[in-house]
Amino acid sequence: MKVIECKKLIKSYGTNKVLNDISFSVSQGEFFGLIGINGGGKSTMIKCLLDLVAIDAGEIELSGESHRKVLSRENIAYLPDRFSPPRHLKGRDFVCYMLELQNQAYDEEKINNMLDSLELDKASMQSSVSNLSKGMTQKLGLAACLLSDKKLFILDEPMSGLDPKARVSFKKELENKKQQGATLFFSSHVLADVDEIADRIAVLHGGKLMYVGSTDELKEKYKTNMLEDAYMKCIDDVVAS
Repeated sequence: MKVIECKKLIKSYGTNKVLNDISFSVSQGEFFGLIGINGGGKSTMIKCLLDLVAIDAGEIELSGESHRKVLSRENIAYLPDRFSPPRHLKGRDFVCYMLELQNQAYDEEKINNMLDSLELDKASMQSSVSNLSKGMTQKLGLAACLLSDKKLFILDEPMSGLDPKARVSFKKELENKKQQGATLFFSSHVLADVDEIADRIAVLHGGKLMYVGSTDELKEKYKTNMLEDAYMKCIDDVVAS
């Protein structure tokens, strides 16, 4: 089953065509990574999927329904690239309110286990969100998403601001979700993490998808063991052409 399907998607800002004839699909249970330079359209692609910005042309379907229908997005957990929860809330209150909004039952043990897994100090969760560091704030957003029990996670730079230990903990939680049949669509500029997490990737450059497939196939194409090297050679080919 196709959880995400984009067909000939076009999105422009003024004369700048950020997404140009974009087509790809993501299957149920697949972890799919979107990579590209900063400002290259990754966040715009995600916002188009969620109907947060209007597309100029093309089609987007989520689980077989038009992305314009609210119903198509009811099973999605989303974390933006610049996550900023209401500053007047306590961290723990934010998590609880998010669960309530998603009609999720309050489960003290489940919440505590997630906070422990992501190394969110329980004491800090009793203070205002405004007192949290960037890394702690990011963990808070990730905890709320993972606790939602949604089947499709759309995460924009989810490991931004996380220290190495926190990234390891988060990836373990993602693996648990994968074993439960969840689907992940995420963007990242940390290619080592992408190589570890993603079943398939898409390289977005110059408004177009330059590659869609597994990281191993991309590395094999450019005769390298490093995804970073393969990515650079891929976009260099675009510049050269």
